[in-house]
Amino acid sequence: MNKIFPQGDVNGNVATETKALPGGKADCGHLCCSRQGACLSASILLLLATLAALIVLVVIYGLPPRTPGTRACVTPTNRTGFLCHDRKTCIPASGVCDGVRTCVHGEDEDEGLCRDVPQSLPSFLVAHCGDPAFWIYSDQKCDGINSCGDCSDELSQVTLCPSCGPGWWRCTPTVFRYCECIPRSLCQDHVQHCSDWSDEYSCPGL
Repeated sequence: MNKIFPQGDVNGNVATETKALPGGKADCGHLCCSRQGACLSASILLLLATLAALIVLVVIYGLPPRTPGTRACVTPTNRTGFLCHDRKTCIPASGVCDGVRTCVHGEDEDEGLCRDVPQSLPSFLVAHCGDPAFWIYSDQKCDGINSCGDCSDELSQVTLCPSCGPGWWRCTPTVFRYCECIPRSLCQDHVQHCSDWSDEYSCPGL
């Protein structure tokens, strides 16, 4: 019986034979399968670790903030407000960028929101006075207080503020703080708040 010995090259190195699969691909046996399985397992573990990290970040820091334009709300006192990230807490417009973190996650004092007030504030938080150089928060409009200094936030035809409510007395105030009404709590306190003294002689008080 004739024996077949491995063929060597001119340097005496033995050549090994590799089986070829259909299509010209080499068969690496169980080794390739093991490597592919390990790579697949590693990829799955990496994906799960990434998802777990995202869940932890959401739990700790909350959901990413939504655009300011979607945060307008109405406060319990029927004033314009700013909606916090929890989508439940509505703080007054004047509570934004006031140096106090009112929202749980502090988004009302966000650096991007407060970097250049009032230009950096959403338009629904800002009201302009008769003098373009001055502005107020939108919840300070039509609140009976002379926030602009010229009463344009209370008496301007643009603001269309309602007349004095039940808790107010209409007169010409002597106090700069008010425009055309004073709180009834100031009536009959032995101090003149109306130019005609009606707060002392006509106003029934509270």
